[in-house]
Amino acid sequence: MNFLAKNSATLDGEIRCPGDKSISQRIVMISSLINSDMKISGFLNGNDPISTANALIQVGAGIKISGTDVIIKKQDSIFKSSDQPIDLGNSGTGIRLLMGFLAGLNIKAILTGDESLIKRPMRRVTDPLTQMGADISTTDIGTPPVELNSGNIINDFLYKMPISSAQVKSSILLAALTSKKKVTVIENKITRDHTEKMIDYFGGDIQVETYKNGRKIILNPSELQPRQNYNVAGDFSSASFLIVAGLIAKSSNILIKNVGLNKSRSGLLNILKEMGANIKIHNQQESCNEKIGDIEVSSSNLNGIEIGGTIIPNIIDEIPILSIAAAAANGKTIIKDAKELRVKESDRLEAIAAGLGKLNVPFELYEDGIQISGVNELSPDDDEIDSYGDHRIAMSFLISSLISKKDIRVKNCENIYTSFPNFFELMGDMGLKMERYG
Repeated sequence: MNFLAKNSATLDGEIRCPGDKSISQRIVMISSLINSDMKISGFLNGNDPISTANALIQVGAGIKISGTDVIIKKQDSIFKSSDQPIDLGNSGTGIRLLMGFLAGLNIKAILTGDESLIKRPMRRVTDPLTQMGADISTTDIGTPPVELNSGNIINDFLYKMPISSAQVKSSILLAALTSKKKVTVIENKITRDHTEKMIDYFGGDIQVETYKNGRKIILNPSELQPRQNYNVAGDFSSASFLIVAGLIAKSSNILIKNVGLNKSRSGLLNILKEMGANIKIHNQQESCNEKIGDIEVSSSNLNGIEIGGTIIPNIIDEIPILSIAAAAANGKTIIKDAKELRVKESDRLEAIAAGLGKLNVPFELYEDGIQISGVNELSPDDDEIDSYGDHRIAMSFLISSLISKKDIRVKNCENIYTSFPNFFELMGDMGLKMERYG
């Protein structure tokens, strides 16, 4: 699926941010564990959350999806092993979190996914889960399929994370939660904390303490308490594409409503403001333990800055679209300490570099980052840009058309539907016209 984005001049409008992908996947897991009638509103009806929900249904959960609403129905008998492989599609979050969730339940299952997912590293999760007592294995090179057998999760497990990863942290916490065992996780850099906030919201005994530059999370055995409703905050990662689009387009002003403002996710706002962005936050409030608000964005003259260190885990998913902001900024932007980008849906550093090359934006690629020299206007080659099947790369380069002399063609865009199913509709409503080709 290939898309062409028309070179445009302005964006305008008020839109509602789609539901958070990470929260949507976590809430169907935790609500299924609680096993009580509940309504989830604002669910992201995209391929990744649906894959996770279908996986849970396959092991016995009572889940019914209707648009952005999900109904959880109490089951007389909950959770069973699966004789058939469980397909998580393209969802790295889904497969990694389910490893811990199912391991704690002693579920026998085989977890697999699409061509992209089965190339992604899983030992960062399987290794600590094995140390916890799970019986779990991968291929010889540490990729899916992942086979789960009955194990014995130990009590009072301590894990100091060698890498900063919310998926690894959450998988360990979920294994302890479902097995009703105590666990302590230490992270050296703060990563997204939706799992901790959700466990706390449902009455779990979880403590989060400052630890050097990171956090120590202690989860004690406890029964989560039912609630009738849960509202999913808007996805900041999705909003980031809209935010940067509004900043780089000429004479633009947009309002993005119901955006999740969790501090472990929204570091991009501070970076963009440091670059000179015109961003205002309105109507801040708290919903289901998550901060939300409306973000107003208008056209801005951006300046290059240096980005690295402890902020990187907070913005790891936003670096592709940040690279487009850097391409539109005055001067050089340096992004470093971001080696984790090499093991995402694609090698995102290579994908960003390849795309910038097609746009004739000067850059220097490093093992853990990239330096980008901004230009006033893009002068792309006529060649199409390859997204390498990565939704964030595809959306980023489609948005680059807002500062281009020519239309931008991006191939392999189908995975946009995994995280932002109404991307084309929302961008079209604001003024960026895109059409399929080929």
